[in-house]
Amino acid sequence: MTKLKFKTGDTVRVIAGDHKGEEGKIVKVIIDNNKAIVEGVNMISKHTKPSAENPQGGIIKKEAPIHISNLMLVENGKTVKVGYRVDGDKKVRFSKESKEVI
Repeated sequence: MTKLKFKTGDTVRVIAGDHKGEEGKIVKVIIDNNKAIVEGVNMISKHTKPSAENPQGGIIKKEAPIHISNLMLVENGKTVKVGYRVDGDKKVRFSKESKEVI
């Protein structure tokens, strides 16, 4: 299993691709595909058939997964690299720029 440096709830910025520069919170991390769903980024139009919960059907806008290599963590308005270190008996994430625990 791959260890990802992002968790649900982290604020990230897209650093590559069509949505470069956009920011949002991570809604879900998909570990198997190394992807994450970011709130308000990489929106797609999904055509849906009428169903019991949506009797009208139609077009729904939703977020599509984006590869984690195209994301970077935002701390205090700046993008930062993430590292790991052991504080006492706990493994913690820290910002490589400010050396502070995230």
